[in-house]
Amino acid sequence: QARLEEALKHVDQVQAQREIQAKRSNQPAKEARASTTDPEARVMQFADGGSRPGLNVQFTTDTASGIIAGVDVTSAGNDQGQLVPMLQQLKKRYGQTPREALVDGGFASHDDIERAAAEHHCQVFSPLKNEKQELAAGRDPYAPKRGDSQIIAQWRERMGTKEAKAIYRLRPPSAEWVNAQARNRNLWRMPVRGLAKCRIVAVLYALAHNLLQAVALRAAPAACRIKP
Repeated sequence: QARLEEALKHVDQVQAQREIQAKRSNQPAKEARASTTDPEARVMQFADGGSRPGLNVQFTTDTASGIIAGVDVTSAGNDQGQLVPMLQQLKKRYGQTPREALVDGGFASHDDIERAAAEHHCQVFSPLKNEKQELAAGRDPYAPKRGDSQIIAQWRERMGTKEAKAIYRLRPPSAEWVNAQARNRNLWRMPVRGLAKCRIVAVLYALAHNLLQAVALRAAPAACRIKP
């Protein structure tokens, strides 16, 4: 009974969120559902094309060392709105935020980019939406668009430069590498339920990853010294 009551409560919350999103997009709201075994999970689409209840694990990785610097687990089905909370976490952990954030297109909502710059003095490097299609059509995707704020216009212009593209190429060998390592180490299915417990598992994984990476980083200079 307690699980059913919790699931019904989450259904109401999700339905309210979908109604708000439906008004913004002028699309009908889909019927919300919740799992009775884990009410905090949300039905998400996975890389294998299937849809099932899941949670969204977020890692922030230092590009220079491959160390995981921030961890979170949310019930959001996409990554929009996740950048600023992670910057806030980094500020709380280390007393400062990074000057640059390299994120994929799922994070790059205009609100995220503006808040990262205005609140945390952090420049966002992220691919533009429909960049290749606009280039193929002979249009300039890096030019300011109607309604762009100054921060968004600067972001578009920045992503058209060789320097920005070179910086963004640092993301796959750091962030995507960490994600691939997590999958290779079987962090596919959580052995627990609920956001709080899943967050603990994600943090423990990050600590184990960082210990292994620290060993590798310490060994690297020694290997260089004995190389003939």
